[in-house]
Amino acid sequence: MRRSKVFKKSSSLLFSGWEHAVQVKTESLNQLNELEEMRERLEARKLVIGNMSMRCKLATEDAKKQEEMLSTEVRSLLVAGTSLSVARKRLQESNRLLTEERGYIKLKNVQRKLRARQQYMISQVSLLYPVKILVGPAQEQELESYPSSSRLGNYSVSKPINQGSLTILGLHLTMLPFTKMSFFTDKREVQRSATALGYVAHGVSLIASYLQVPLRYPVHLGGSRSYINDYAPSVEPTSSDLLWDTALSVNVKPVEFPLFLEGQDTTRAAYAVFLLNKDIEQLLNFISVKSLGPRHVLANLKELLRTVQSSEFIDT
Repeated sequence: MRRSKVFKKSSSLLFSGWEHAVQVKTESLNQLNELEEMRERLEARKLVIGNMSMRCKLATEDAKKQEEMLSTEVRSLLVAGTSLSVARKRLQESNRLLTEERGYIKLKNVQRKLRARQQYMISQVSLLYPVKILVGPAQEQELESYPSSSRLGNYSVSKPINQGSLTILGLHLTMLPFTKMSFFTDKREVQRSATALGYVAHGVSLIASYLQVPLRYPVHLGGSRSYINDYAPSVEPTSSDLLWDTALSVNVKPVEFPLFLEGQDTTRAAYAVFLLNKDIEQLLNFISVKSLGPRHVLANLKELLRTVQSSEFIDT
């Protein structure tokens, strides 16, 4: 009886010790698992911190580069601001001088001298290529007696003289072969018209250079084999074409049209004469004179020469 009690007591002690050992082992395993999870979280945070550190380094480098660029731009702006300030002072001084009576008079005198010089140079063109009116079978009338048109805004109702009655350096400019070219057309008449157009083209180019007016349709001089260039596109531009760089439009190859008929298409030659008259109209508009019409090449040239050689040209 006493032995059985002792056995039971020792068995209970052994069982309780085993339970305690199991509990301790379980707690140890749980702690190990927690430590492993903490280690994994720590490694993940280290990776995140490393990535953030790399990004911060890159951002710092970018900030330094941008700071250098900004400092360069600030220096450029300071230089530009200084130049602008100097230019503004010069402009104010120039405006002050012009607003004064002496400055305005000086400016008008310079303009008159420039106009007088232009008038003299263009008068030499008039002597080189005189445009006259054929009055009789062998008589020619000088420019001054030709009825002239008035300035823009005050037109005179004067009927322009027939194109066939005008000559340039003694040559007629007959437009009939440009519209009705045939096998029976007089070849000498065609050649004379081409020579006359060469004279007109040369005279117009000289006048434009003296007046410092860039011609809308530039002339390629070649005597009786001259050409005129047209930079306008032959077709209407599409919406996609309008998005092209403007540098492309500057490099557009011009289309040449002949100012003569021999071996050429009559339509192209007639269009060349039309463009040449447009250049003369451009010069007339520059000096505020109305054109006599698209079919009066010599008449428009005569009016241009007459107006430039008048006293009104210097006084404007």
